Amino acid sequence: MTALILDVFRLNGRLQLAGDRLVLELGLTSARWQILGAIAYSDRPESVAWHARTMGVHRQGVQRIVNELKREGVVEFQPNPQHKRAHLVVLTQKGRKLYEAANARQIPWVNELSEGLSPDDIATAQNVVGHLKTRLEEASTRQDQSPTQS
Repeated sequence: MTALILDVFRLNGRLQLAGDRLVLELGLTSARWQILGAIAYSDRPESVAWHARTMGVHRQGVQRIVNELKREGVVEFQPNPQHKRAHLVVLTQKGRKLYEAANARQIPWVNELSEGLSPDDIATAQNVVGHLKTRLEEASTRQDQSPTQS
């Protein structure tokens, strides 16, 4: 399991670098692209904190990038009826076009990357990663709910 985890860490690093190269000409980074994807794929507008939780990253990092994207006209904030200060984040038309352009570059890249892998191999890998992600989320929730020790 340790070897698998180390491989996943290395894979993440390589994916980040490859993603950065792939979307560089669009003015994006892997981190920006990941956040645009989280916003684009959410069923409804959500807050920065919600996106950070679903991505498994710190809210402050997502907030910084969302603020940059807002200044560039890629996202906008909408009022949140559930919370006065935690605005909802949505893509602007410029943001949707930017995300579509990134995806257009991603499709041939991912097709090349997956060459020689069977759908069953991909499904197995996704199942293992999903199972580990769920276990980590559950452990994190338990830690968040346990009383702090003095």
